[in-house]
Amino acid sequence: MRYGAAGSAAVRTGGPVLEMRRAVRGYGTGDARVTALDGVDLSLDAGSWTAVMGPSGSGKSTLLHCAAGLDTLDSGQAVLLGEDLSGADDKRLTRLRRGTVGFVFQNFNLVASLTAEQNVALPLRLAGREVRREDARRALAAVGLADRARHRPREMSGGQQQRVAIARAMVTQPKVLFADEPTGALDSTSARTVLGLLRNMADSTGQTIVMVTHDPSAAAAADAVVFLADGRVIDRMEQPSAHRVADRLASLEV
Repeated sequence: MRYGAAGSAAVRTGGPVLEMRRAVRGYGTGDARVTALDGVDLSLDAGSWTAVMGPSGSGKSTLLHCAAGLDTLDSGQAVLLGEDLSGADDKRLTRLRRGTVGFVFQNFNLVASLTAEQNVALPLRLAGREVRREDARRALAAVGLADRARHRPREMSGGQQQRVAIARAMVTQPKVLFADEPTGALDSTSARTVLGLLRNMADSTGQTIVMVTHDPSAAAAADAVVFLADGRVIDRMEQPSAHRVADRLASLEV
């Protein structure tokens, strides 16, 4: 695995996996209303790893949630894998999330009473798919945790728990992996390990990754960075470096 090197070696399919068109999402009413997304236009190609950055309150997590079908837009479109999410009912959205999308969150969201192996197998059970022990163990082995299959979350470090969460997200072989601050709760060593795993997925399998982060070093592991401010996409950086990302982010926070 390698960390901090941009530019996936995977072959691009050439088509967008995610498109957002004039996307608007707000919360509250009247004078208390906050516009989290204000006419976002965004297109991400299949096989790309894109980091989403911006100041606090810029709309990063809202963008991720609306793009993944976890939240709905007030107006505009979010088209994921050719599916217009605004026109999909709850059943279709659930099927899409369980069948073609993977999620990794900052706080891992593992089930405390289940072992690592059982946590990894959970998405397969929820999707009504065949659950084979070897599939869960293969996913754990891929993140370097073959020897932790029978351990519960409380028996593992934060970095190990996040690697279990990645294995859980990947066991269904999703076409898109959404990651919301996946290194935010980790120490620097664990963060490098997690980012190395994601980089390896992007390079070796062409995994599409959309990652929200506040960390320039994490963003530098991606192929490109999209910057938000006040709910709008204001810039995009190809082949990012931690220094360039930090400078651009600082200019947004002035």
